[in-house]
Amino acid sequence: MAWAVGTRPLDGLRVIELTSERCALAGKLLADMGADVIVVEPPGGSPMRAYEPFAGDSPDPESALWWWHYNTSKRSVVLDLDSADGATDFRGLAATADVVLEAEPLERLDALGLDWDQLGAAASQAPNERLIWVSITHNGRERPDPPATDLTVLAEGGPAWSCGYDDHTIPPVRGGGNQGLQMACHYAVATLVAALLWREDSGRGQLIDVSMLAAANVTCEFATYFWLNQQVDVQRQTGRHALPQISEPTQVRCADGRWLNTGVPPRRGPEFAALAEWVAELDLTDQCPYTELLKLGEAYELIDILHLDADPLGAEVFGAGRDTINFLAERLGAHELFVGLQAKGLACGIVYSPEEMLADEHFVARGFPVEIDHDGTPVTYPGAPYQFSATPWRATRAPRLGEHQDLLTD
Repeated sequence: MAWAVGTRPLDGLRVIELTSERCALAGKLLADMGADVIVVEPPGGSPMRAYEPFAGDSPDPESALWWWHYNTSKRSVVLDLDSADGATDFRGLAATADVVLEAEPLERLDALGLDWDQLGAAASQAPNERLIWVSITHNGRERPDPPATDLTVLAEGGPAWSCGYDDHTIPPVRGGGNQGLQMACHYAVATLVAALLWREDSGRGQLIDVSMLAAANVTCEFATYFWLNQQVDVQRQTGRHALPQISEPTQVRCADGRWLNTGVPPRRGPEFAALAEWVAELDLTDQCPYTELLKLGEAYELIDILHLDADPLGAEVFGAGRDTINFLAERLGAHELFVGLQAKGLACGIVYSPEEMLADEHFVARGFPVEIDHDGTPVTYPGAPYQFSATPWRATRAPRLGEHQDLLTD
C-alpha cells in the first residue's frame, strides 16, 4: 500500500460493523486510523448506549461513556436486521464495503441470507468478492456460540486463574478494562491488516474467524504451556507473573503510602552501578547496608535469575539489588522513586489511578490524553495506542443514533 504523507493509514477503507461489545474496540481502532466505519444499530439503539456510567450522571443513551469511548470516529445507521427490508439494506451496504465486522450468532447471518459454509470456503456468498468478513465469536464458528461476557471469557480462557494474590483463600481476580473482549479485537485488527495486504495481490477477500477464548488463552504466558508440557498448574501471585513456584514479592509501599511495582531488580553490572550511584546522590550510602554487594554486582555481565541456586554469591548480590530498592522505598515517595529508577534505566511502575495516569508527564509529552470536540464542548479521552511517523491518528466523537441514516439512500 502507498500513502501520501499526512493521510491516515486506513483512509479509503469502508467497514460495516454490526454493533456489539464483542467487536466495538476493533471498529474503533480502525475508525481512528482513518477507516470509514459505519456501525449498524438496531431500532432503539445499541445496548452499549444503556451501559453506565453516563456523562453528567444522566441516563441518556447519547451520554453513555461506554458508547462514547468504543465508538469514536464511526458513523451510525439504524437497521432492523430481522426484517426483510433491513436485511436487504444491509446487503446493499456490504456491497459497498471492504470489510464487514461482526460478532453475531450464526442464525442472524442465516437471516441475512448469507451461507456461512460457502462464505468461509470462498467468500462466494459475499455481496462482493473483495469483501473481507471478520467474525468474533466465543470459540470459533465451527462450534456452538453460547452467550459470553468479558468475565466468562477471562475465566474460561485462563487469564483469571493467573491473576490474584499470594493469599489463595482470596478467589482469582478478573482484570479490569474489558480485557476478554479487547484481546479478541486486537487479534481481529492484526489479521484484518494481513488480509488487506493479501487482497492487494489476489484481488479477493476472505473470512477471518476470531475465537475470543483462544485470544484470551494465548495471553496466559506460561500457564497453558506449563500444563501442556508438564501438567503443572501455575500459582497466582500478587502483582507478578504466575509461576509454579512462589516468587519474591515485587510490590512495595513507599514513604508516602503509595505503591510501586519494582519490576525485575538489577541483573547487569551497569544496573548495579547506576543504583549505587543514585544511593550516593541521595547521600544515603552510609545508611544503606547493601553498598558493598552493589559494588560486587558491578562486575557481573549478567546474573542468571533462573540458576541462582548454583551461584550463591550471585543470589546474594541479586537480592541486594531488590533490597536496596526496598530501602529507598522506605525513604522516598512513590513518584520520586518511580522517576528516579526509570532515569537510571531500571524498569518499575507506579500504581496510578486513571486520572493520575492521564496527567503523568510521560503520557502528556507523548500526546496520549486528547480532547475530542462534543459539539463545542471538549472532552478528554485516552488517545492513540500507537504512533506513526507520517500517518497521523485522529478521533472524533461517537455518532448519535442514526445520525448518518442518509447513507442508506446514497
